[in-house]
Amino acid sequence: MLPLLSVIICTHNPRRTYLDRVLQSLQLQTLPHDCWELILIDNASDTLLASEIELSWHSHAQHIREEELGLTPARLRGIRESKAETLVFVDDDNVLNSDYLETALHISTSWTVLGIWGGQIEPAFEVEPPEWTKPYWVNLAIREFERDKWSNLPNHSEALPCGAGLCMRRVVAVEYAKQVTAAPERMKLGRKGKLLTSSEDTDIALTACHMGLGMGQFVALKLTHLLPAHRLQEDYLLKLEEGLAYSGVMLAWLNGTLTQSSWRGKTLQFCRRWFMDARNRRFHDASQRGAALALQEITKVT
Repeated sequence: MLPLLSVIICTHNPRRTYLDRVLQSLQLQTLPHDCWELILIDNASDTLLASEIELSWHSHAQHIREEELGLTPARLRGIRESKAETLVFVDDDNVLNSDYLETALHISTSWTVLGIWGGQIEPAFEVEPPEWTKPYWVNLAIREFERDKWSNLPNHSEALPCGAGLCMRRVVAVEYAKQVTAAPERMKLGRKGKLLTSSEDTDIALTACHMGLGMGQFVALKLTHLLPAHRLQEDYLLKLEEGLAYSGVMLAWLNGTLTQSSWRGKTLQFCRRWFMDARNRRFHDASQRGAALALQEITKVT
């Protein structure tokens, strides 16, 4: 009998204390183990994780080694290896609430109009975060809200789920994999080693919308995102800002929605920069660098 859910963890050189907590949260799920499979994708880690991480507590678990570095190739491997009609992608720093899989399955059967969905993501900081970092927490995949949201409009950002704990139907995952294979430029999206590129989750959500399915976020679906101290350092947040801007431009180009800003808009943006404090100016410049790099790469191939 096929599993009802496929839980896929993609990891590269994981912080073992974090991954152990992720696996412990999976052991404690209210959904019986025989209802779901567990696939751990070792994405070119320096050591072979199959020799270090014990999964015998789950009767339907397997280690898979993917040598091509990057979150996107790791997820594509997970899609190929999985069997269930509903997939749940769990990052190696995502501690699921005990009812996460049960709730995800309930949404899958109750909300057949949706192709992809996620939930609330509460932060667990290793150190007390400085006050100045709060405006940038949204970039750290933190999501807290009070009502369910869903939409089939691609530009409805409030309904757009994050990659942490991301749930999707197999038909969406298969179509997304097909599109990435047909357009390898899409592999530029998503984390790759130390590169902080992203937007692969948005790419999957857009795939669902273009298939006539919706996307959503649900209050009852909850996990905790473990955030180490270095992710609150300015250097990291600046690199993240740059990576997000790069990925946003690349995604718009790949989906045919990239438009050139008017000179008036560029002038206003340039003027606003001079009214910013030093830190906000650095973040503004990081975003500009990321966008400029993407445009340079696009120019070379068009």
